[in-house]
Amino acid sequence: MPIQYLHNTLSTHAQPLEQTDAETLGLTAVERVFQVLTLRDNNAPTPLHALPGLAAELGLGSLHIKDEGFRLGLGSFKALGGAYALMILVKEEAERRLKRPVCVDELMSDEIGVIAAGMTFACATDGNHGRSVAQGASLIGAQAKIFVHSGVSDARIEAIASFGAEILRVDGNYDDSVAQATRAARDNGWTVLSDTSWPGYEYTPSLVSQGYIALVHETLADLPYPPTHVFLQAGVGGFAAAVAGHMSVVLGSHQPHVTIVEPARSACLFESAKAGTLVKVQGDQPTIMVMLECYEPSLVAFRILSRVADGFMTVDEECAPEVMRRLASPAAGDPAVVAGESGGAGLAGLIAVQRDPALAVQIGLGPEARVLVINTEGATDSTLYEKIVGRSPEGVLNANAA
Repeated sequence: MPIQYLHNTLSTHAQPLEQTDAETLGLTAVERVFQVLTLRDNNAPTPLHALPGLAAELGLGSLHIKDEGFRLGLGSFKALGGAYALMILVKEEAERRLKRPVCVDELMSDEIGVIAAGMTFACATDGNHGRSVAQGASLIGAQAKIFVHSGVSDARIEAIASFGAEILRVDGNYDDSVAQATRAARDNGWTVLSDTSWPGYEYTPSLVSQGYIALVHETLADLPYPPTHVFLQAGVGGFAAAVAGHMSVVLGSHQPHVTIVEPARSACLFESAKAGTLVKVQGDQPTIMVMLECYEPSLVAFRILSRVADGFMTVDEECAPEVMRRLASPAAGDPAVVAGESGGAGLAGLIAVQRDPALAVQIGLGPEARVLVINTEGATDSTLYEKIVGRSPEGVLNANAA
């Protein structure tokens, strides 16, 4: 299938973020995000790798990949969002009940633990968001009800359940599980902790995205120069909006050219940008990029991306395994990277654009370009990873160390 690339022609393109979004993703939020992060184990920054071999192959000035496969022991950038939002919601509930400000450092106290024990959080997941919420609930002493659809693998479900969360299975896809989690929370008095937003439900998903800015802050601190181009994979769009939105606030007029990359089988942001309004697409076939298999955008994410994204594109199914294998057996001089099925989708978008020389020139890719991509997940299902790549994730990393 020919590459689908849509330049952002929306009326909001290049306009400043709305004040609420700018505050959520701005510099003032960074301190709190890192305060919460220090309460968790394995909280070191994730690696940022230069890929000079692949950059030369693609005719780029430089190429860097931020590897979220090492994030907080959970193997995905989503470790930053769900648990963070849960802990902030507990903090806010404690402030209401105690009628006083609560410091982040108090969240692990017995007094806050009593309050957390009476709170139940419900969410839907493709695997990674639910794992983050479950870990956050376990850490602070709350209860978690995680709704999983039929496409979530047993290995990912077991990883969520290992934190003591209750697993509730739902027929259908991710969007069906979101609806079921929302209904159950309403009926039982639980708190919905979704990473997608809709009219009347924006605050909590914004907290989830706020947690993601930790990885952007780390990346910009480690890069020798700000990127000129960023390719960001998207499901409902919360991750892409957080990264691009924070960069727009921090870098201002020097913000990079941002391309949003989606599976062709679930390109809800692409179709929404094309239509100029939120669109729910039909999911006729599942995608191998399961963490991106979302058919309706987040309201908040689209509001942000309509301003800060410069292009929207789709990639075909074969792109995901190709990138997984390419990162596992890298070009000379490059480190090996373990990427899950959805983890390398941003890089897949970059490679697809470079195969269309006219498009590459049109968006400014060339010998002067400094490109950033993010490996959003490692091998969160090791058995499936080995089936696709032909080697275990441990084998790839051991070869890298040697």
